[in-house]
Amino acid sequence: MARTLNLTLKIWRQSSTNAKGTFQDINASAIPETASFLEMLDIVNERIISNGGDPIAFDHDCREGICGTCSLVINGNPHGPERSTTTCQLHMRKFNDGDTIWIEPFRAKAFPVIKDLAVDRSAFDRIVQAGGFISVRTGTAQDANSLPISKEAADSAMDAAECIACGACVAACPNSSAMLFTSAKVGQLNTLPQGQPEKHRRTAAMVQTMDESGFGNCSNHYECEGACPKDISVKWIAKMNRDYTLATAHHSITAPIAKAGGEG
Repeated sequence: MARTLNLTLKIWRQSSTNAKGTFQDINASAIPETASFLEMLDIVNERIISNGGDPIAFDHDCREGICGTCSLVINGNPHGPERSTTTCQLHMRKFNDGDTIWIEPFRAKAFPVIKDLAVDRSAFDRIVQAGGFISVRTGTAQDANSLPISKEAADSAMDAAECIACGACVAACPNSSAMLFTSAKVGQLNTLPQGQPEKHRRTAAMVQTMDESGFGNCSNHYECEGACPKDISVKWIAKMNRDYTLATAHHSITAPIAKAGGEG
């Protein structure tokens, strides 16, 4: 028979963006150790609803560690204590009976709280919309193999493409910097030959949008890399800064562009 846990949860409750939030103590008894962290919250919410209370709002979607929606700070760690693990893939067997667990939303100026543990991460969407795409003609599906791509470039681009835009890097950074996310999205396309025609415009536009969205600058704490559930390397930040320097000097850049951050 699976072991069960009796836990004390200190959960951030905030009714709306402009409301004052506070931690609420909730006793979570008889939680199966086989449950995921989100399943534990489901169990707690079912009990709250059955008692006529307001359930805890939190984000979730695929629950397979793919989409990055499950953004929670658990005991001070974005996505929890397990390295390279999203909240939905964190299981209660990683905790002990009698533990007190602090649960908060991702905190950043650019990620305003919607309610309780759910935050608005549309700033990431704006960064991608600014340049995270290819608009030049690259051929049709049957032309995909006509443009040679080295294995090194393909592998490197795939490393950057692993970013799931969860925002853990922002939540972990003392400056709430989005440099790791932005550099991964920039680097994914800038590494491939199909991304070269728009490389300078893309880099400048995405960095400018990042700065305009209210994210802080990078000051080389490396907390972003440590918190990333997909192990995105800070090397992408250094690469984006080099690309940004080239973009600012390139003759095709005519619009004002913002200053990029640190090198890692």
